[in-house]
Amino acid sequence: MARTRPTPTATVPGAGTLFALRAIGLVILARWLHSMAQMNFVAALEGMASSPAASLNLVFLFLLIVLPGARARVERPFHPLPQWLRQALRFFGVLGFLFAIGSIGVFVWTAGWRRTFHAVADTNGWLVAAPALYAAVVWICRPRALWRSNFAARRFAIGRFAVSIDAATRTTVVWQESRKVGQYDARELSVRWLTGALQGGAVASRPALLPAPAQPGHPAPAGVAEPVAAVDCADSSAALGAGQSAATPEPGAPASPRPASASSAAAPAGKPARRAKIELLWDSPAAAGHNRQTVFRVGLGSEGDRTAARALDAALKQV
Repeated sequence: MARTRPTPTATVPGAGTLFALRAIGLVILARWLHSMAQMNFVAALEGMASSPAASLNLVFLFLLIVLPGARARVERPFHPLPQWLRQALRFFGVLGFLFAIGSIGVFVWTAGWRRTFHAVADTNGWLVAAPALYAAVVWICRPRALWRSNFAARRFAIGRFAVSIDAATRTTVVWQESRKVGQYDARELSVRWLTGALQGGAVASRPALLPAPAQPGHPAPAGVAEPVAAVDCADSSAALGAGQSAATPEPGAPASPRPASASSAAAPAGKPARRAKIELLWDSPAAAGHNRQTVFRVGLGSEGDRTAARALDAALKQV
């Protein structure tokens, strides 16, 4: 008796993105055909032929439904679309959103709020849903890294850049969205901290110091069990400790100059802290003309980006 082959239940990462984009395209197309069916179909086609906005919308719907070159792949969970298709959908989505908002704004200005509410009810909320669908396409096609950060697998996502480190071969691969920037020797890469906002509004002009890995045969201190997650707490406690030690120096201790970072770390009163930025530098002695080359420069807009940047800095130092 032949066995029935079970259907796999695990979906490939990125298949949901393709499904969402096609569903949005089909909804817009169905609503467009419904509107054309309510009036003269031939007159609607003639009007579309002489309308640049309708022609752009047709191209947008074709790309949104067909999705040429799109394929869900495990190694690219956040980028199942080719880069040109993602940028084209983002561009047409912005144009459609602006056109929808402009048309609705003109109608509200000429007809008034009461007739606008009646029009929303007559169209079953399409006047509100249409701009939302265009905005959803723009949001889905936003610039993202190739994957999420996975520190155990030595994968780091910072802004739109993704970095993977192979500890066996000591190679590092850098991706900008779905485009491969290059492959480098991990020992020739370093992270440089340009500006950074720490807790309490302080601005750091140097990279955060991470604890060194524990040597075999020597137990690690209790405070270095989580080196990456405890950086923020260590920075605040170190700042408090530095202030107390500067105010009350120990007897017999040699006089040492005050660290320069203590004065530069204090943010001016009334001014917001600057956005943190880092650079990934490639310094290869063997590559003539490529010494101290900047691989990428990115701003750290979220706490996840800052944590990934610290983890990347620590991983490159340990290679």
